[in-house]
Amino acid sequence: MNTSKPLILIDPLPRTVPMCFDAAAKDRLAALGRVVVHETSRMPAAMVEEHLPEVEVLIGQTDMPAERLERANKLRAIINIEGNFLPNIDYATCFRRDIWVLNASPVFAETVAEMALGMMLDLARGISAADRAFREGREVYGLESNKESFLIRGQPVGLIGFGDLGRAFRRLLVPFGCPIKVYDPWLPDLLVRDHDCTPCGLDEVLETSRAIAVFAAVTSDNQAMLGRAQLERIRPGSLFLLMSRAAVVDFEALVDCVADGRFKAATDVFPEEPWPAGHRVRALDGMLLSAHRAGALDEVFKRIGELVLADLALILQGLPPVVCKRAEPETVARLRSMPVQVS
Repeated sequence: MNTSKPLILIDPLPRTVPMCFDAAAKDRLAALGRVVVHETSRMPAAMVEEHLPEVEVLIGQTDMPAERLERANKLRAIINIEGNFLPNIDYATCFRRDIWVLNASPVFAETVAEMALGMMLDLARGISAADRAFREGREVYGLESNKESFLIRGQPVGLIGFGDLGRAFRRLLVPFGCPIKVYDPWLPDLLVRDHDCTPCGLDEVLETSRAIAVFAAVTSDNQAMLGRAQLERIRPGSLFLLMSRAAVVDFEALVDCVADGRFKAATDVFPEEPWPAGHRVRALDGMLLSAHRAGALDEVFKRIGELVLADLALILQGLPPVVCKRAEPETVARLRSMPVQVS
């Protein structure tokens, strides 16, 4: 074995190497370094400890508290191949040591945006509701069938959160000619305007938009920021899409608003997953449900491998990464992510 090549430790669960790297990508990975993989379970502590003194790149979701990082003297990068910055890393030590901490979230922007557009069109035109009615022999034809339907074209749209997901969704809306208002307190107004959107406050987004899409990450500042009082500001007959994390919304208040007929909603995320089988939302008209599947496409997961390889090649040359999302000292401590699930 060529011990001069950098050691790359891969602890990918809940992903796997075949999920993210095709045969050609695995060959490229092997050409970059000595690859050690453990994916039948989370990497055992003894195995992590064995490799800590030599590891230069860690790919996966391994717990890396300060005491482990201090023993990983050669470590250059930790690349999380989920879509979040998890709370299992001592970020302060990484920043002090100039260790890159990255995640693969940019790969999910286009696929989640497409799903959001599909859900918005479904709710606006009653597509899946009409399908269910037809199959049950309750179909209504022609104009009478579209009493609650409307065109998306030209409708005011509000975006809550304007990171990778929000910007990808905005691009898909261009042909519809929708005026778009954005609430994102982490971004300057200049950037929002450069994407041909109008920056504004949360209340204005809720009160003036016919369709609202939530793409905000969960932070220490915004958990349940969309409570009952905020949701009741939404115009009657509007649409509400929850596409990022359920923790930004009071989920039961959201269900209540839909049950009361205030507006229709779609969600790809839930406060806990799997969601309880007997919950009332499963039988609720006006609520379009998706089991956290917006980003789960094989081609998207293979794209994770492409992002990792691109940045890994740069890092091993002593250059900064450019395609994965970087953890930033000013914001990462405020992010709140779901724990890794390995079952």
